[in-house]
Amino acid sequence: MYRSHNCGELRATHINTEVTLSGWVQKSRDKGFIIWVDLRDRYGITQLVFDAERTPKAIMEEAQKLGREFVIQVTGTVIERASKNANIPTGDIEILVTKLSILNSALLPPFTIEDNTDGGEDIRMKYRYLDIRRNPVKNSLIFRHKVTQEVRNYLSEAGFIEVETPYLIKSTPEGARDFVVPSRMNQGQFYALPQSPQTFKQLLMVGGMDKYFQIVKCFRDEDLRADRQPEFTQIDCEMAFVEQEDILNAFEGLTRHLLKEINGVEVNAFPRMLYDDAMRLYGNDKPDIRFGMTFGELNEVAQHKDFGVFNTAELVVGIAVPGGNSYTRKEIDKLIDWVKRPQIGASGMVYCRCNEDGSYKSSVDKFYTQTDLALWAEKTNAKPGDLICVLSGPTHKVRTQLSALRMELAERLGLRKPNEFAPLWVIDFPLLEWDEETQRYHAMHHPFTAPKPDQLHLLATNPGAVKANAYDLVLNGNEIGGGSIRIHDKKTQAMMFDYLGFSETEAKAQFGFLMDAFQYGAPPHGGLAFGLDRLVAILHGKETIRDFIAFPKNNAGRDVMIDAPAPLDSKQLDELSLKLQITQ
Repeated sequence: MYRSHNCGELRATHINTEVTLSGWVQKSRDKGFIIWVDLRDRYGITQLVFDAERTPKAIMEEAQKLGREFVIQVTGTVIERASKNANIPTGDIEILVTKLSILNSALLPPFTIEDNTDGGEDIRMKYRYLDIRRNPVKNSLIFRHKVTQEVRNYLSEAGFIEVETPYLIKSTPEGARDFVVPSRMNQGQFYALPQSPQTFKQLLMVGGMDKYFQIVKCFRDEDLRADRQPEFTQIDCEMAFVEQEDILNAFEGLTRHLLKEINGVEVNAFPRMLYDDAMRLYGNDKPDIRFGMTFGELNEVAQHKDFGVFNTAELVVGIAVPGGNSYTRKEIDKLIDWVKRPQIGASGMVYCRCNEDGSYKSSVDKFYTQTDLALWAEKTNAKPGDLICVLSGPTHKVRTQLSALRMELAERLGLRKPNEFAPLWVIDFPLLEWDEETQRYHAMHHPFTAPKPDQLHLLATNPGAVKANAYDLVLNGNEIGGGSIRIHDKKTQAMMFDYLGFSETEAKAQFGFLMDAFQYGAPPHGGLAFGLDRLVAILHGKETIRDFIAFPKNNAGRDVMIDAPAPLDSKQLDELSLKLQITQ
């Protein structure tokens, strides 16, 4: 028996009990005649004491050899600690060691295994197995487990069946780039790793599994950022014989349950916002509604006033920054520099101070009267003491820029509080979006999304105006889930492929199996997938997902710990009928 107790459970009630513990040496303090060792495992820390008067000499000599992260086993008696430590649960006791076994020695770690470590991100990712020993990472992984278990329990009790779908599938041209896997048995042919189990869960609906879920790995070969990895995990769900309202109600329930059980937060309101309104008021399709600063469109009150910058702009739009009139000119200039950075790309920013006495002072006073500026304040809901920030330019571009500024200002003002949760449904997305590069429409979500029932006829005359029967669940300015009602009949699906530029031959080659299945009684169905990594991070009050993944990739998509991806040797390449130069 390696241990009778773990390192986090002993209390004063265990005094005079003989125990056996195993774990890692957190630190050792050798005073010559007495040695204290902090022993750590997943559950906590227990102090060990080796006393020259009470500990056999041989054991004292062994204890002097102990270094950080040595793996040891000890047996001893629980005694009252003379100098108690109120910062740890085991701080009232210590173990007077009578037996010591060094199970494994350890090199000095390249960074300290402490909550506040001296290790940078790169070195910690290289030695991730050491980083996991640190409480912040360990607790993040335990937190992820807790969320996952709550999801499984909730969906199972709601009648959902967990079904595994294949990882080796067929590559499809829609969506992000696929990771491809060469087949040795079928030379010259390739599998793809799934970007989602989309078609398989639809086939499960055809098969009569009317409530499906799966916590599943998905793969996308695309550029990375803080909340994106090449492999990620979805809570993938599908339901048959449902309309949009059924799905929204079902997953509001799951989200409400997680917020209550994991965070102790009761959330009743799940407001719904049209996609067009989200773009108009917030400049993006995943607005953070924990705070205001909604957009005010100023074209009718700011144009035709001899200010050429605004007169030639497609959109003039502003936000009111609460209390922003207190900013110095130097602070405002820094904001202007911030929006002019390449990452944002604005050419400049106009501002207007809303003074406490009801007057206004703008950076373009030469062109605008007090009456004009009062209209700016009205459009942006600015109050005395606020600062109005105004950008102008092409509609899509300037909305994106002002959205970034809004989020940056909210961060600086402390308005994005991690312990506040504001869910939101964004609905009625465009079904299609035009791609200038390919000069054709692409599915905004995927080609299996159904159009709104009353807009199917518009596909022939005005495809860009058609709204999708699609919805995203947003939490604190992050999309945590998205889905749609699916097309479930062959005729409509064939029409959709046609509008997306697929020939009949191409559609059959790529998705013939699904089209065939629709001919055998496919029920109306729809679903939603949560991004588990992102959901867990937000529930924990964070937005970066990396610490909630056991072995993440870096920003270049590399696993620096195992050094992957890596070249294949020539024998493997020959077996796969691949040429060596593809690795160069």
